[in-house]
Amino acid sequence: MLRSNKGFFLLELLLSLSALLMLSLYLLPLLMELRDQSRQLEIENTARKLLYEELQAKLIENQTFKNYSIIRNKVEYQIIWNDLVSTGQKEVCVKVEKNAFLPEYKVWGVLE
Repeated sequence: MLRSNKGFFLLELLLSLSALLMLSLYLLPLLMELRDQSRQLEIENTARKLLYEELQAKLIENQTFKNYSIIRNKVEYQIIWNDLVSTGQKEVCVKVEKNAFLPEYKVWGVLE
């Protein structure tokens, strides 16, 4: 006759824990990479949005051209205005400095 056991054998417990460990060792680097890519995409989208807002503000409100920095979501974005010598137009650059967590990123746009 078979005895009724209430609970797990030690071997079953070790096998289930080792399977869980193997799964987590495989998925953890993928999740970290996905988080980094998501963060980078968020920074790029914010930089493009700032570039668009800056160009719209200069076209509509006719503000002065000045360089400044703005911090959004704990990331510093530098807005830099340059003169294009060949065409006489103004160019704006939104730049994120390289640090330990983020690579350098730049977006340019020309005021027409």
